[in-house]
Amino acid sequence: MSMNRREFVHVLGLAAAAGMLPGGKVLAAGRGKSLYEVPKFGNARILHMTDCHAQLLPIYFREPNVNLGLGVSKGRPPHLVGKNLLKYYGLPEKGPIAHALTYLDFDAAAKTYGKVGGFAHMATLVKQLRAEVGESQSLLLDGGDTWQGSGTAYWTRGKDMVDACNQLGVDVMTGHWEFTYTEDEVRANIQRFKGEFVAQNINLTEDALFDDAPAYDTDTGHAFKPYTIKQMGKHRVAVIGQAFPYTPIANPRRFIPNWTFGIKDENMQALVDEVRAKEKPDAVIVISHNGMDVDLKMASRVSGIDVIFGGHTHDGVPGAVEVKNAKGITLVTNAGSNGKFLGVMDLDLGEGKVKGYRFRLLPVFSNLLEADADMSRLIADIRKPYQKDLSEKLAVADETLYRRGNFNGTFDQIICDALRTVNDAQISLSPGFRWGTTVLAGDVITMENVLDQTCITYPETYVREMTGEEIKLILEDVCDNLFNEDPYYQQGGDMVRVGGMDYTCTPGEKMGKRISDMQLDDGTAIDPKKKYKVSGWATVGSQAPGEPIWDQVAEYLRDQKHVKVKKLNTPKLKGVAGNPGIADYPGKLA
Repeated sequence: MSMNRREFVHVLGLAAAAGMLPGGKVLAAGRGKSLYEVPKFGNARILHMTDCHAQLLPIYFREPNVNLGLGVSKGRPPHLVGKNLLKYYGLPEKGPIAHALTYLDFDAAAKTYGKVGGFAHMATLVKQLRAEVGESQSLLLDGGDTWQGSGTAYWTRGKDMVDACNQLGVDVMTGHWEFTYTEDEVRANIQRFKGEFVAQNINLTEDALFDDAPAYDTDTGHAFKPYTIKQMGKHRVAVIGQAFPYTPIANPRRFIPNWTFGIKDENMQALVDEVRAKEKPDAVIVISHNGMDVDLKMASRVSGIDVIFGGHTHDGVPGAVEVKNAKGITLVTNAGSNGKFLGVMDLDLGEGKVKGYRFRLLPVFSNLLEADADMSRLIADIRKPYQKDLSEKLAVADETLYRRGNFNGTFDQIICDALRTVNDAQISLSPGFRWGTTVLAGDVITMENVLDQTCITYPETYVREMTGEEIKLILEDVCDNLFNEDPYYQQGGDMVRVGGMDYTCTPGEKMGKRISDMQLDDGTAIDPKKKYKVSGWATVGSQAPGEPIWDQVAEYLRDQKHVKVKKLNTPKLKGVAGNPGIADYPGKLA
């Protein structure tokens, strides 16, 4: 039974507010009357959201039960799930905080605590937190993956999210999925954006420079402004942008042929040194879309950064990680996804340095926060032309459908099953995207839910013959991207989802040796030399010839009327039993 509003406020008031003291201890619960009463500390407040994936309305979102860390990443944030994560931070195993941060008892807890996120509810929280310290002493940062992930974002080419971020008051942002629109569309949206777009690691190609392509600085080759200086009361804060470094590998280069990307930590170090010498800031912060493991490594290699506000890997991490480097400590945070969390970092700034900090990761419960009226009107206006298409009822979910975890989620499996059924294929492949909202058991699956899972600018499906060897090469390549022990060789997604086949995965092995025992659903071994009919979507290279994936999934759901996964194609895993990044795994562990 759902709580009423008074009961809900009371429970949140007793819940542990996920914050950290400089010594690394969890901030005591109950300091304020509610979760959203954040005592003022210091003289600068940085608010951080990331990876909202165009979710304007409140949603359900199930956190992963598999987020494996290997090597130095094992047993440390963000590679902790369920009770292991809560134990690490000293948080209770039940209640709204546990629900926000973990998958534990998800179905029951979701019905109790309701939906999360929503820009109208986020706006209320942002206004409150900024008012508490004064507008001149706060900044709102957006880590990117903002313009993609919904039907309205796709149809408006991201303009809906630019307008929503303007209304929210975003001051500075960087990007990733933003670059899956064309260069002209990206530049038009940045022009429309009232804040600043920064990215030190995007440069023009030599050919683009020769052809006089648009650039922020032709001398340095920067396509965009690399950093900005913000006045916060009596203090100056430098904000450097770090866009997703592997965009042309993970997404189609054909959309943005004039730009080069990369981690470029040598350039980052040079820029930090230049900014400190030239601008004399009291703090240097980075708004990053590297992914948390890459941020942690960068923080150890690049000195002079006070805080990295990270995104891309969708990790809701309730504490700032302190990373030692040559000249001191850099704090690394990550603020989840889908508008579910807002990071709050209060800094005590002195002359040229950060003297102290307080950090909280606040879950945005739409049942608790009133919807901001102005933002609600904007959202209604954005959605009105598309409401009929978005609200089409396709089928009923007979189990909770979700995506998020290193291997197949139930909504991933629905997509794979749809590809096989519609295209009469033996095997299906679906990308390991980390975005995509959750549908509770018993709820109607609408076209909007399908678009939340599939809406990209390269949605075309394909059907082709592949040998068993080719299929193995694909699995090995993606697996190395996910489990390579060097974060700089990771791209931050999850394992490619499969339908119609099973396999064994040994994450701790080296490239080429992680995938074995491939077989069809009926147990027949997959022959390396034999050809199989394979269907998939979202090709990064040349454009595929088929219809958009959402049309095929919708067709499948309309025919099914009620859906429940018959078989979840999760691999047998070797060598990870006892890893704190895995719990309640639905497959076999060896």
